[in-house]
Amino acid sequence: MFILSIMSMFSACAKLCLRCRGLLSPKNSTHLHCVHVQHGVTVGKPSRISNRFLSRGNHTAAQSRLNWKRQTSCCYDYTAKYLTTEAKESKHTDDVHRTDVPEYKPALVPTVAALPLPQSQISVDLDADDRLSALEEISDEEAVGISIPPSIPPASVSLQDYVDQSETLTKLVQLGVSLWKLERRPNVGSMLLRLDFNRDVAPCLLFLKEIGVEDSRLGYIISHNPFILSENLENLQARVNYLTSRKFSSETVASMVSRAPYLLNFSVKRLDNRLGFFQQQLKLSASNTRNVVARLPRLLCGSLEPVKENLKVCEIECGFKQNEIQHIVIAVPKVLTASKRKLTQIFDFVHNTMKVPHHLITKFPQVLNSKFLRLRERHLFLEYLGKAQYDPDLPSYISLDRLVSLPDENFCTELAMATLEDFYLFQKTL
Repeated sequence: MFILSIMSMFSACAKLCLRCRGLLSPKNSTHLHCVHVQHGVTVGKPSRISNRFLSRGNHTAAQSRLNWKRQTSCCYDYTAKYLTTEAKESKHTDDVHRTDVPEYKPALVPTVAALPLPQSQISVDLDADDRLSALEEISDEEAVGISIPPSIPPASVSLQDYVDQSETLTKLVQLGVSLWKLERRPNVGSMLLRLDFNRDVAPCLLFLKEIGVEDSRLGYIISHNPFILSENLENLQARVNYLTSRKFSSETVASMVSRAPYLLNFSVKRLDNRLGFFQQQLKLSASNTRNVVARLPRLLCGSLEPVKENLKVCEIECGFKQNEIQHIVIAVPKVLTASKRKLTQIFDFVHNTMKVPHHLITKFPQVLNSKFLRLRERHLFLEYLGKAQYDPDLPSYISLDRLVSLPDENFCTELAMATLEDFYLFQKTL
């Protein structure tokens, strides 16, 4: 009985060896691979088939098993690569789950089919795939030679991060556009990134050049009014045509656009209403209205409330007559947009402290647009020297115009008859 049991165990071992030999043959190995792929098994480094069946009964010596392992170990890497290549060509990779089939382990028994593959039979695609493997070690020279494309941040607080990747921003910087001003304004940065330079920006720049805007002013215009890039060229041309029809010369229109970047963003109707407002409020002729607007074109762009308030200040608080206000506005249009506090402060000092009457202020209205600190220091210095005399009918008369316009050196030598050092020493006493 014992001999029969030993013989039956040898028979079972022989059958198992034949079965393992057939599983590792090229034909059956391909079939086994396809099954693993269909069940979602990814073939990596080959593992071993469980030898729980071989552990029963009488086995060969341990040294023989070690020799068999050494003979078969050189074949497993080639077999695994072959199975990996076949797995990539399969069309059923995603059909089933990875955990449906137990892990495949190759047998310990050496087979004829598990011989090393010749180098000529190794697929070129396999070599290419190995080169692209993220786990493969490369030399330092190869690592330095790898080019990594710059990534564009999905969000940023500065347009500087996008200049190198955006042709539009690069060209705008070359034109002199101040991106740091634009990025402070909401939604302007995202608008510029969506613009195509050749399609959106270049036609607008060419239009501005055609109407006479100088190249040096293009950056200034876009820095203050980037929304002009989104305007329709037909609308821009219509607004230029309107200004020309109102007898503004081409040079004047170009100068107005250069100094008031938002001018062409307003409709023809609004421009017409603004011109009519200034002509009616100031009771000016058409020629004088054009003169005032041409010298201060932002009158057509800004709010009208400060203008109305300054006109009331000049009439009610300062006490100027209508014709005097007209003369002041024609000579110094900035009076209409000046700060109310500055306007009243300068008038109070000139009229009440320097004792200058209204008609002389009207004759030299530049004093209302001067710096209060300069005016105060020079008047006090002349008063200290006993030369603060602003009546043209008296000797040693000092004009208000020269008082506020001359540089310090000329003021000292021509009006105060003193040295510049004396004036600086006096300023320290104030």
